[in-house]
Amino acid sequence: MRLTPVFSALMLCAAPVFADGPVLFYDGGVKLDASFNESAWNGAELYRETEGGTYAEVVMPDGADRAEMLRDYARQGFEPIIAIGFLYGDAVAEVAPEFPELDFAIVDMVVDQPNVRSVVFREQEGSYLMGVMAASANETGTIGFVGGMDLPIIRKFACGYVGGARAVNPDMEVLIEMTGDTPAAFNNPERGEEIANAQIAAGADVIYHASGGTGVGVLGAAAQAGIYGIGVDMNQNGMQPGSVLTSMLKQVDYAVYFALKDYADGNYTYGVQSLGLEDRGVGYAVDANNQYLVNRSMIAEVETLSYQIISGELSVHDFTTDGVCPY
Repeated sequence: MRLTPVFSALMLCAAPVFADGPVLFYDGGVKLDASFNESAWNGAELYRETEGGTYAEVVMPDGADRAEMLRDYARQGFEPIIAIGFLYGDAVAEVAPEFPELDFAIVDMVVDQPNVRSVVFREQEGSYLMGVMAASANETGTIGFVGGMDLPIIRKFACGYVGGARAVNPDMEVLIEMTGDTPAAFNNPERGEEIANAQIAAGADVIYHASGGTGVGVLGAAAQAGIYGIGVDMNQNGMQPGSVLTSMLKQVDYAVYFALKDYADGNYTYGVQSLGLEDRGVGYAVDANNQYLVNRSMIAEVETLSYQIISGELSVHDFTTDGVCPY
């Protein structure tokens, strides 16, 4: 029997989906954002293409009651219920205990419930490498960072970036600005462009963003000014070919793919999965769009540092542990 969700206007079906299938809840109002949400969708599509599975997907509109949306799908028996983004933290923590027989997953937040898989990333490790590459390409002594919503997890990106840059040049000036203090900060390309242009005017010749869809404006402004941008989450090198120095890969797609596959295979696990360089949960992108921007010495340096981080020889500070950036 086909079951129609109460919020059917918001539901996008990747294939015919029944109430015992998985459902993916995106973070914010744009699915194909060339960033966080789209990476999650890529993981679900990989599962569909390689495993033949189906899934439902929900784009959460601004101001919607996240807990009630999750609860509606849980009542209908959808599982696993996969929430993309830390903004679902409170909702998953509220709803998961109400449905102990169902499996949940959340990306970018830890929810301590026995039926929840929490996937988080060591973004500071990948961002450290971005700082090293930015400083290696820098000529002005100033680089920039544009964040989305001002939250500890975004400050974690910024702090790792500062650490990597100052490992190359201890006197490097790093301009840091957040786009806003609401979730809308992750979908404001115009504001991203404005902040990037201000940083460029202040001397920045490389700008790294961790701002979701806002980064479209950041990378566009960098390309227009003839400086380098650095992408995030997905490989964004192709958004402005020849102007994006690299992208910090955050494998949200892997997190979604394995949640779906593990459930389908009967191997679903719970608790916290923390993914960093060692797990290939974060990394950097080199392709045809930026292969002439990154030279061999730059790659050799970041590969050496990657090994040192993985081995424990080099520790990259996690801003979320104490709210301090020591670099």
